[in-house]
Amino acid sequence: MDQGNTAFILIAAALVLLMTPGLAFFYGGLVKAKSVISMMMMSFGAMGLMGVLWVLYGYSIAFPATDEGATQVPWTIDFANLGLTGALEAPEGAAYPPLAFVAFQATFAIITVALVSGAIADRAKFGAWMVFAAIWATVVYFPVASWVFNFGLAEDGSFAYGGWITHGLQDVFGVGAIDFAGGTAVHINAGAAALALALVLGKRVGFQKGAHVPHNPPFVLLGAGLLWFGWFGFNAGSELAADNTAALAFVNTIAAPAAALLAWLIVEKIKDGKPTSVGAASGAVAGLVAITPACASLDPIWAIVLGLIAGAVCALSIELKFKLGFDDSLDVVGIHLVGGLIGTLYLGIFARGTGLIESGSINQLLVQAIAAFTVLVYSFVLAFVIGFAVEKTIGFRVKNEDEIAGIDTVVHGEEGYVLSDTRG
Repeated sequence: MDQGNTAFILIAAALVLLMTPGLAFFYGGLVKAKSVISMMMMSFGAMGLMGVLWVLYGYSIAFPATDEGATQVPWTIDFANLGLTGALEAPEGAAYPPLAFVAFQATFAIITVALVSGAIADRAKFGAWMVFAAIWATVVYFPVASWVFNFGLAEDGSFAYGGWITHGLQDVFGVGAIDFAGGTAVHINAGAAALALALVLGKRVGFQKGAHVPHNPPFVLLGAGLLWFGWFGFNAGSELAADNTAALAFVNTIAAPAAALLAWLIVEKIKDGKPTSVGAASGAVAGLVAITPACASLDPIWAIVLGLIAGAVCALSIELKFKLGFDDSLDVVGIHLVGGLIGTLYLGIFARGTGLIESGSINQLLVQAIAAFTVLVYSFVLAFVIGFAVEKTIGFRVKNEDEIAGIDTVVHGEEGYVLSDTRG
């Protein structure tokens, strides 16, 4: 067993876990001051809930044991591994302990669920959010993770390649979809669910362009910085080894978001006359989203091009909610869904070896599109159904008067900022 690679995976897992508190700061700074606790608690709630569900049964759904070379049947559950009972001991010849991989993938489940919450800021009940998150993770995230993240340990200690999006499509088209670190399973998945929830909960009171401004841009910048830092574990760590591929992913995780940050600021300057700190943070995140599926399959120069495209397109796409009339509070759709689609489809043209430019074949682009839009539709439909059911049963949205007043004290009995203590 390689102790160096084991340490690499565990450190990467810790970095990815840090992304969720980073997301809490990023999202928390974007909402109004009287909703900051509610917003950040949805991220921390995801950490608690997903951490438990992943151990109980999430890993068993996402990574059921399979023979090497066999394609997993969708929605498989490995009953022998409930509670991680089958992952406690490392098989003979394993490259790293199964529990290291379990921990790494647990952090992906946490951040994916937390991402969805940005679409329903300022107006969602915490308890209803937790119910939705538990059901959505069970029927959407865990199965989709098994479709996409087809690297795991089989019972004999070898790698198991079983996800239909990669292995299955390769059997049909000669190439499988490329999604190195979660462009489909994480970002398209979360973005589609966010769009569904935004439609279910409806618009915030007074929703219009310019009506809701970030209350704390320094929080937004801090959150973006923590996200970028943790993203190195997200992308480079997905190689599961400290090697040249991990180094390439690491460099591209610098290059693409840097370019996207600049592109977003340029678009802001042209459109609005001023580049903003929130725009810089959002541009960096857009670039991180786009490079996630592509980080190990692009030369750095093409990573820069991807970042420029993602930063500019995402900066423009966040305006769609005003034109189309859906209230995606913190632009989960405009950044994560759009950015994930850009990064995933971009590989069909520019992927090393198999993209259209190098291979002359459209097969890579075709399988990228199949993967992206299958996950998009699957997640959107089920998220809408789950969200609608929660709204009609226990209620998902707070009362309008509570939303206007700020939901921190109503939902959590706390204030984000206590400027004076009058309790005597």
